[in-house]
Amino acid sequence: MVQKPSIPKGTRDFSPQEVIKRNYIIDTMKRCFTAYGYQPIETPSFEKSETLMGKYGEEGDRLIFKILNSGDYLKKVEDTLYSEKSSKKLTAKITEKALRYDLTVPFARYVVQNQNDITFPFKRYQIQPVWRADKPQKGRFREFLQCDADVVGSTSLWQEVELVQLYDEVFAQLNLKGVTIKLNNRKILSGITEVIGAEEKLIDFTVALDKMDNIGEEGVKSEMLSKGISESAIEKLQPLFSFKGTASEKLIKLKEMLETSETGLQGISDLEFIFKNIETISLKSASLEIDLTLARGLNYYTGAIFEVDPPSEVKMKSIGGGGRYDDLTAIFGLKNISGVGISFGLDRIYLVLEELNLFPETVSENTKVLFINFGETESLYAMQTISKLRLDGIVSELYPDAYKMSKQIGYADKRNIPFVVLAGKIEIELQKYTLKNMNNGEQQTLTFEELKNRLS
Repeated sequence: MVQKPSIPKGTRDFSPQEVIKRNYIIDTMKRCFTAYGYQPIETPSFEKSETLMGKYGEEGDRLIFKILNSGDYLKKVEDTLYSEKSSKKLTAKITEKALRYDLTVPFARYVVQNQNDITFPFKRYQIQPVWRADKPQKGRFREFLQCDADVVGSTSLWQEVELVQLYDEVFAQLNLKGVTIKLNNRKILSGITEVIGAEEKLIDFTVALDKMDNIGEEGVKSEMLSKGISESAIEKLQPLFSFKGTASEKLIKLKEMLETSETGLQGISDLEFIFKNIETISLKSASLEIDLTLARGLNYYTGAIFEVDPPSEVKMKSIGGGGRYDDLTAIFGLKNISGVGISFGLDRIYLVLEELNLFPETVSENTKVLFINFGETESLYAMQTISKLRLDGIVSELYPDAYKMSKQIGYADKRNIPFVVLAGKIEIELQKYTLKNMNNGEQQTLTFEELKNRLS
């Protein structure tokens, strides 16, 4: 018996209706990106391993899909290496390429490689799939589409202000209200590790803190302890877990906590600039708040960090995130190029819009009218008419085979096609068409102009 085919865990097939809805979100994003001056680029699906490895921290490196070298990739591996049974050492010998983990590091590589052809500041958007060897769960996949907007070549905080606006613009156009844009700053987190005496544990600190939503306060503290952060240092952190109030109130408390840290105070100043200006400009759909436990575990962030939560009635985590990276291109040899960017979680946004029933009815519209096939002569008459309807933007089809009418009508019904045209010998003689409304069964005999107007 032939085994039924399947797809790998964490990947999906998409039906026509799903693709149409996904394209609605993508088209909305592209429209907003373009309106804000961002230009599209694309990069390869896979990069050299050396480009990706070491850029996402230890946990990120483990989630990168490696591509085996072509040919007899084991031939050049020494026997002694086999006996060590070290997957890390062996991997370096048998794979030189990897699927991209995100779009930011490939973008940094693109900037460095094309620096002589780029006009800075460079604003780009990129919508392409990425791959992560993560544990699949609702809203989390191993293959997914990332939708990024970045600016490189400017340290101005006006870029952060604009990216908050861009988030808000996209969600407003998707009619998604009640979204929360959370903001923090890696300088603040660096300042916190300074005042608690754990500067050398910054990465371990941020990786643990980034898991707050998943493992809670006690889980975060336990992980910090396991990474060598002392109990006394964690005790000094306690106010961080209980900061309440408005953005202004949080910033006042934070200034007291970080009064001895110049780096931390700079991070606070950055947040104050963003909040002051957003408050003046105002947002359409989203709200902006400070979340001092927001860390985003990726190592390359150096300044502002963003995360977006959906409306509270939806049981879904982050639908977007990003931040400032001052030295990402330096890892490829190009120093002093600062960047900042945000990413939209398309798959999660899709699930949120679906749950809240926010997809417009027009998004699901497909073929407007199906012409019944009565034979060769009638089909030619139909195809001539279909060509003219398509010129007016009316999506029209001819059923390809001259089957029984009941089968053709059934096809239109299953496809949710709202109208069917019957054009037999009588209609051809009269140069008319019989239009059947699939919703109520009504039929009308119309001229071409009347038909076009009825379907428009």
